[in-house]
Amino acid sequence: MHNVVIIGGGVAGLTAGIYAARSNLSPILIEGMQPGGQLTITSDVENYPGFSQPIAGPELMMNMRAQAERLGLTIKSGEVASVNLNVRPFTISVGNEVFETKTIIAATGASAMWLGLESEETLRGKGVSACATCDGFFFKNKHVIVVGGGDTAMEEANYLTHFAQKVTVVHRRDSLRASKTMQERSFNNRKIEFVWNSVVDEILGSEGNSVTGVRLKNVQTNEMLDISCDGVFIAIGHKPNTNIFKGQLEMNDSGYIITKKTSMETSVPGVFAAGDCQDDVYRQATTASGTGCMAAVDADRYLQCM
Repeated sequence: MHNVVIIGGGVAGLTAGIYAARSNLSPILIEGMQPGGQLTITSDVENYPGFSQPIAGPELMMNMRAQAERLGLTIKSGEVASVNLNVRPFTISVGNEVFETKTIIAATGASAMWLGLESEETLRGKGVSACATCDGFFFKNKHVIVVGGGDTAMEEANYLTHFAQKVTVVHRRDSLRASKTMQERSFNNRKIEFVWNSVVDEILGSEGNSVTGVRLKNVQTNEMLDISCDGVFIAIGHKPNTNIFKGQLEMNDSGYIITKKTSMETSVPGVFAAGDCQDDVYRQATTASGTGCMAAVDADRYLQCM
């Protein structure tokens, strides 16, 4: 029987583990198939407090993991197959092992939706990104491409104009899906240009080291067009990793776990959520860390009242 089991080994999960360990709760963390979460595919992190110089995402996560383990967090590798929140204690199935726990902290994160190109994966972190807030700073006075046509894409494009000299939005249709407000803001921004009815066929790079351009395909004429650029931001949405909780926890229409306004508790007492699996607004490492702390404190208080 465990006091708390944390599902997810990213910033939110490890922060929750640090606080739960310091509260002598003997927490267990199941880190899944991507230990360290999304920061492990980020080359340089400049916006996480405490580092005067950029730190590599994988290095930051290794440091956080070592800190959590030093304080008493037990980390187990494995993919959670299912959870049962209809029984007390809760049960979590990982391979052939079943964990029983009084509380759960869901920190399963979210995954950026990608185009699925081989060149996109090769150049990820080398000019290809899915987070303008994370990486926009590196493209001062550069030309960047934003792929997408919804609110996320327009938010990314407008944010990038604070740094980039030029932002080109590539959209597969001849009109945007974004809200009217976001459309007006984007059309009125002199730094933003649009390429319509086109998709990215390939991201071009110099020997796989950095982005040099994109090859676009017109979906109406099949004509190809090469555009030189310094970076490509994929902004076609995020998908929360919450399938194992479907039908058991209250979620919004996009699958993000809903938490209470005054705590990180979910619709099931004793189950808490932190990080990108419940945050569809900010999706930053610092906010994930903050909610991880809150979830651990909430879990501790819940256990004290049992």
